[in-house]
Amino acid sequence: MAQNLFIGSLAYATTDDSLKAFFETLGEVTSARVVTDRETGRSRGFGFVEYADEANNQKAVDELNGKELDGRAINVSLARPKEDRPRREGGDRSYGGDRPQGGAFRQRSW
Repeated sequence: MAQNLFIGSLAYATTDDSLKAFFETLGEVTSARVVTDRETGRSRGFGFVEYADEANNQKAVDELNGKELDGRAINVSLARPKEDRPRREGGDRSYGGDRPQGGAFRQRSW
């Protein structure tokens, strides 16, 4: 599997095409994708780029990290494989942590 680049701090206006055009200054890009929210279709502020020649990955990290794209300084790094990421724990996600399931109110003991 080819090594991807992770691109963070993208402007909401950045599209797949503008991301691809920006990274093609260093070499042929086989894919460029801005990750969007499933419900709203709005950019989530990050994306992935894949070069035809993986030798361009480190060059992109060195030369494009911190550069401005669509008015924002972007972060460019090598993407980690999915299996390297820690798994999220369960719990009630609407409260941002490991809270017990079953409602927002605690029962009183008196």
